[in-house]
Amino acid sequence: LEEEMVDPELLRVGKGHRIGNFSFLNQDGEVITQKEVEGKVYVAEYFFTTCGTICPRMNEQMRRIQLKFADNDNIRLMSFTVDPEVDTVEQMKRYAVDHGAKTGQWHFLTGPKEDLYSLARKSFFVLKPAEAQNLGDVGSDFIHTNNLVLVDQKGRIRGYYDGTSKKEVDQLMLDMERLLAEEAES
Repeated sequence: LEEEMVDPELLRVGKGHRIGNFSFLNQDGEVITQKEVEGKVYVAEYFFTTCGTICPRMNEQMRRIQLKFADNDNIRLMSFTVDPEVDTVEQMKRYAVDHGAKTGQWHFLTGPKEDLYSLARKSFFVLKPAEAQNLGDVGSDFIHTNNLVLVDQKGRIRGYYDGTSKKEVDQLMLDMERLLAEEAES
């Protein structure tokens, strides 16, 4: 995890912070809300389909996660676009097919930019505008982060992982298994 990539506001709100409500369209044109992930472990990322740098590497890692947990209905993958003007439902569908996304488990989500960015900054705390500028997105309000966010069955953030690192994603998958085991024990 690159700590400078996480909004320090997360440190202020502390443990127990829950992801807020959301409502976006997935690659099949279905409305997906937080109800889709209630009681499930999920991984969230922010990406865009025309990205040629970190996003393809992150989505290769997301695919690894999907393959590992393919038969587990208690796992979801949530890929939120940062470029909804380009990433329409149709564009997301093509991208999902190209990346082997399993319908119902891996959702590619689009919607109003304001809502997507508000969720990113105020719920997932993935990136602040200043860091976006430091990454070369000068003069734009654009989120570009390699963070994968692990969220537990109660909607709480449990960790951030470098989505371009096989080693960190291996740890993420171990942590997912731990969360599933905790739930099974309770």
